[in-house]
Amino acid sequence: MKEIKVRSHRTPIYRDSAFFLEDPSATRNAFEEELDHPRSPENYIYSRYRNPTVVSVEEQLMEIEGCQWALLTQSGMAAIDVALSIFQRNGETGSWLFFSEIYGGTNSYIDRILKYRRGIDIKRFYPSNDRYDLEALEKIFIEEKPQLVFFEAISNPMLIVADGDRIIEMARKHNVITIIDNTFATPYLWKPLKKGADIVIHSATKYLSGHNNITAGVVCGNNGEYLKEAIEYRKWIGHMLSPDDAYRLGTQLKTFELRFERHCRNAERLAKALASHPKIEKVFFPSLSTHPTYAEALSLFKGRGNGAMITFDIYGKTPDEKGENAVKFIRAVSTDIPILPSLGDTQTIILHVESVWGQKYPLPGMIRLSTGIEDYEKLENTILTSLEAI
Repeated sequence: MKEIKVRSHRTPIYRDSAFFLEDPSATRNAFEEELDHPRSPENYIYSRYRNPTVVSVEEQLMEIEGCQWALLTQSGMAAIDVALSIFQRNGETGSWLFFSEIYGGTNSYIDRILKYRRGIDIKRFYPSNDRYDLEALEKIFIEEKPQLVFFEAISNPMLIVADGDRIIEMARKHNVITIIDNTFATPYLWKPLKKGADIVIHSATKYLSGHNNITAGVVCGNNGEYLKEAIEYRKWIGHMLSPDDAYRLGTQLKTFELRFERHCRNAERLAKALASHPKIEKVFFPSLSTHPTYAEALSLFKGRGNGAMITFDIYGKTPDEKGENAVKFIRAVSTDIPILPSLGDTQTIILHVESVWGQKYPLPGMIRLSTGIEDYEKLENTILTSLEAI
């Protein structure tokens, strides 16, 4: 077959499950090189190990995150599994400390996998008055000596902002490994690895891809030994993203910063409009001075934005009335803004908090809104008009 030279500025989609090795010598060299787990191998062997399309997109993410390495997985939960599992050792694993206000799927993973199946000693750190008491956290570091701490920059759904820079500094002082889920803040607002964090993960399903049509995750870091551990774990567990999804993610990453800037700008304006509306009892958004972690958001994000998530409580004299009013609002708005159990789409989406979080947040009037990048005037009009249904 005649060799065809094609000039393109994009890495093509390599759908090969296994890659051609010229002879026994090349085969031997490839497998010897694989023992060192290179991020970008000279000789590709098998797509579960590494795939050139996937590696190309990982390099895009390294530039966005400003880190030494990034590994893609097939979901955000797979990224969490890789990030945590590389620190587990038979008979040597210490206690792991998790902030309580994290993604519900992560909490279920902690309970059903880490505790129930792996027997890891799990501890949780709870906020006080919707803020994290870092003096109390440091006391835990000193007295309980956890091996690692895991937290989110912005919590879900109450949008509690952690003083991430200070937490990382404290953790390093006490030799505690830091793993941060930065999905809500994204690298646009904060880059924890530049502050000394050990591992950062994202659900790339959300803002990095941003179109609600890819499920993916990414683990990022600077430590070379952690990279080797993560490559090996991902390889044997099979947490590899497909080359087709990696390719599509790569095209969407090109507009990430443009999109997220618009997300943040729309959310800022909408949060202020909702805060002054008579049918809204309370708005949770980090840039509002009424938010418990307003100071933390200002310190951490330095005016770049405050994310694109808004949580607000519908007015009602009683819990039942709140619930009824929330239903009326959702019915009115859902013709234009869909109910979707996700976030980060270009289109604004909503979720009723009590229906999802139940006993943890028994708040019948509370709505979580993921602000999209639509025309702002149209978006505001849709929401304010729907509030008139109450």
